[in-house]
Amino acid sequence: MTRQLQPGPSGPGPVSRLLSWIGPLSLQQGLLFVGVLLLFAFLGQNTAESMHRMGLTPGFAFLSHQANFEIGESVLPYAAGDSYARALAAGIANTVKVALVGCLLATVLGVALGIFRLSGNLLLATFAHGYVELLRNTPLLLQLFLWSAIIRALPPPRGAYTFLGSVYLSNRGVFLPSLSVDGLPASVWLPAVLLTVFAALVISRRLLAGATFYLPKTAGTVLGALAIFYFALVSLGFSASVEVPAKGGFNIRGGLSLTPEFAALLIGLVVNASASISEIVRSGIQSVASGQWEAARALGLKPAQIMRLVVLPQALRVITPLMISSFLDLTKNSSLAVAIGYPDLVSVANTTANTTGQALEAIIIIGVVYLTISLAVSALMNLYNRRVVLRGEGKR
Repeated sequence: MTRQLQPGPSGPGPVSRLLSWIGPLSLQQGLLFVGVLLLFAFLGQNTAESMHRMGLTPGFAFLSHQANFEIGESVLPYAAGDSYARALAAGIANTVKVALVGCLLATVLGVALGIFRLSGNLLLATFAHGYVELLRNTPLLLQLFLWSAIIRALPPPRGAYTFLGSVYLSNRGVFLPSLSVDGLPASVWLPAVLLTVFAALVISRRLLAGATFYLPKTAGTVLGALAIFYFALVSLGFSASVEVPAKGGFNIRGGLSLTPEFAALLIGLVVNASASISEIVRSGIQSVASGQWEAARALGLKPAQIMRLVVLPQALRVITPLMISSFLDLTKNSSLAVAIGYPDLVSVANTTANTTGQALEAIIIIGVVYLTISLAVSALMNLYNRRVVLRGEGKR
């Protein structure tokens, strides 16, 4: 069967499509665009001439030079004498570390506070309301100064506050139990654990749909994945152990140690971001129709089951897009770490600019890194949002 061509005009040509994309006043827009380019060219030329007069060479060649300054703490190995590129990479790693841990903890705390805000318990609801109002109406920088002062006012290691015999709070930081794998650094085995758990969750959703568990399906899958990973390590000759901190001499040894600067920054970011996230969670829960609650109660579900199985999955369609902004805000607010001495990207870039004079290049690096992190977080959250979005809503 041959297709018959219908008479009539063909579609718009490339010129027409280009003009429709540009919109009205195309000539004026083109002139404005050219003017903006000329302005940037003029400013760039003046900046280059000013740098030449000061004996500076524009560009990023300084990144291969030796950086003669120390960094207090770093995820990546770094020592004075390494290149400026290595120093900036250490600052980026520190920023990513506090952003990832902060987003995770702020989500857990924010969801709990959002549920407390709607609780029938007057004490919990009042506490959550006061918490949100206090933190959302005071500057984050002030909160960071407060947490930094609180941590530095803690007793020395010999008189450190102890919880459950394994958690220590002192003016030298926070000490927690840690998991260690002999022969492997945490940068190797920790991503492997996360990938194993993620793969197990994806596979279980497809293969174990509708199966009955004595434990919640997610918890059972995570425990099973961790058990498989542990036996795989043992079979390969590695051994895993839990290291508990203990007082030794004039300090606390062993376990996971959080420096006062990192602990103050992390607590400040988490506490501040959780207030905003709690309001997002509260609005998402309240967006679920009351009929859903009544239907769940009619089926005999308990309040915790109603929240976990019925309400929160529907509320995620409202919560997820707004959570993207909260995560981005937390990531960008980590740049305030320079005020309390934590060596994040901004702090290291400032030191680099002061020692090399390449201030413009340092600012460009900061902007590009934060733009990349923000776009990556947005892309990941948008992928998740597409999975939970309500589809076919317009076909009614």
